[in-house]
Parts: sequence; C-alpha cells; structure tokens
Amino acid sequence: MTRSWQAIAAALPVAFSVVLAGVVPAEAAAVPDFPVPKIFGTTFQTDRGHDFTKRISPRKDGVLRGWITHVSSGQVEYEPIKWRRAKYTEGYFVGPPEGDGTAYASPVAENVVFLSAFGCSAKMTDTTVDRQGLGAGRCSRSSLLTRVKKLRRPALITVYRGAIVKVQEIYTP
Repeated sequence: MTRSWQAIAAALPVAFSVVLAGVVPAEAAAVPDFPVPKIFGTTFQTDRGHDFTKRISPRKDGVLRGWITHVSSGQVEYEPIKWRRAKYTEGYFVGPPEGDGTAYASPVAENVVFLSAFGCSAKMTDTTVDRQGLGAGRCSRSSLLTRVKKLRRPALITVYRGAIVKVQEIYTP
C-alpha cells in the first residue's frame, strides 16, 4: 500500500504542471522575471556590449526604464530615460541629449502585456496604478500602439528574445 501512495505523490507535480501548461500561454510562461530598475532612477541604464555605431537594433533581454519614440508597422524605436529633479516641481523624465545615438528598435510581440497608468480609452481619464506608481490596467496591443504614436509616456519596457513583451507605464501627473 505504501508504494502506491509514493507513486501517486511522485506523479502529482507532473500532473499539476500539465494542467498549468494548458492554462498559461507558452510564451507568457517562458518570459523570465528580470530585475526591475529604480522607477525614478537618475542615471541612464547601460546595455553593456551594445554597439550603437551599427544599425539600430534590439536591446538585450531585460527591463529598460524608457519611452517609445517612433512606431512603424509593429516595430518601435525606444530610448532610455532618467529622472531629473526640478527646482519648483518634483521633477520629470528626460531622454538622452540631442544627437546621442542611444536608441533601440524591436518588434512588439503579438501577445504584449500593456499595463496602462491611465486606462485604455483614448481620453486617458481613468487612473489605474499600483502602490509604486506603475500602470495596473491591462490594455490591448492596439491601445499601446495608438497611444505611443501620439505621445511619449515613461514606462518599464521588457525585452525578451529581441521583442517587446511588456510595457508598464510609469505614472507622472
């Protein structure tokens, strides 16, 4: 009798993983948890080994504090940003100085996770943020592409295997 319970106990983790595989999309389950940069970091994140003298290309896998600067047929260009303190306000985000070639380009994954800080509507009237000031309202890929064509929004941009798989807006009033 003991052997049969041991066999069942050994089979449970395998059965559980099979059930989960059917519930979670394979692509979403495969994206690792990358370290998240300081949301209001005051220095630009580096991408060691990236050669900016060649054509514009994707960033290495990970999370970049940045914003999308250009959209064309599912491919976007984006650059790192940093927080600059101001004298009379809390501060604001800035990109690299004019003429700096620090920019990346990646396709946007079909199943990209877009977490908006201002809701999914074009009016951007619904505030949907978590305790850290990051977007919490899940919106569609088309909402993301429409929004970033119109204005630059600071965000945490996750790149995996050369494609953007997650964009989480940073709330700034």
